[in-house]
Amino acid sequence: MSMSIRAKRGIFFGLALFILIGIFISTGVFYCLTHPLNEHGPDQVFYVRQGATLRDVADRLEKEGIISSKGLLVLWSRAMHSGTRIKAGEYRLSSAMTPLKILDMLTKGHVLTHTVTIPEGFTIRQIAQELDRKGLTKKDKFVGLAMDPDLAHKYGLSSPTLEGYLYPDTYRFSRDQSALSIIDVMVKRFFEKIAPLRPHIETSGMGLEQVVTIASLIEKETGSGEERPVIASVFLNRLKKGMRLQSDPTVIYGIADFNGNLTRRHLKQEGPYNTYRIRGLPPGPIASPGLAAIQAVLFPAQTDYLFFVSKNDGTHQFSRTLAEHNRAINTYQKR
Repeated sequence: MSMSIRAKRGIFFGLALFILIGIFISTGVFYCLTHPLNEHGPDQVFYVRQGATLRDVADRLEKEGIISSKGLLVLWSRAMHSGTRIKAGEYRLSSAMTPLKILDMLTKGHVLTHTVTIPEGFTIRQIAQELDRKGLTKKDKFVGLAMDPDLAHKYGLSSPTLEGYLYPDTYRFSRDQSALSIIDVMVKRFFEKIAPLRPHIETSGMGLEQVVTIASLIEKETGSGEERPVIASVFLNRLKKGMRLQSDPTVIYGIADFNGNLTRRHLKQEGPYNTYRIRGLPPGPIASPGLAAIQAVLFPAQTDYLFFVSKNDGTHQFSRTLAEHNRAINTYQKR
């Protein structure tokens, strides 16, 4: 029995109405997802914790007034199979952003990063303190990892710690970045910076650890770029003659909780970093040297200096003999 014309028209209009409703809903969904909730909304920091689900994140976004509908965001994300790709971290979001842009940022991990500058001559503990101050990692966690000899060995270093190999530079880290990841970035920056110097290190007669150790002493002894090659020559000359380096910064490095006052008693104490007592180099670097200090070791000034003393103006007086050195001490220190 054939379908009546009236029945056919009813089906046609019903189907057309269904399609129109679908188009209307789709248009509304698309509009909500592609238009911001508030075009003038301020930026705000939004943190996604590890393990948070898309529904958790969408719920918070709606409660904090960043998006208008958590349901639409979840629905769209599931349709696009992107819900499981939400990345943990700190984000700078705004209700002036479209929900689709916010979802894109969350799935691509466009996390907020923070600038931190590590000066030349900083020790592991000073670096850790600066990172902790910036809220990027816990000081004790960072120090524990950087002081671990096993971690140093994983980078192919024979030094007892990573002291000296956390390259001083300006970095951008996120707050969800682990201490181990931060260390890895800094050590890799070190190897990247010294890569062009590898041939010179190989022909210097010294290993990498020796070069970096001497460079760290230079970094702590002077802030003058012109003096670095000269101070390098003093240390290298003394090493060749088998003389003790007698470097105050090495003694200070070996003193736990140093209070800023170096005494004669400190200089007489036995210890691996007391270069008034030991011959040769300490077990490893005492700070993070910059590229200029490393270059000074590889390209030292050609001098016969064996001594130097501070002139109290940021520079030093250099001497060839102990008699000259004692006169310089009388002139610049005892005065």
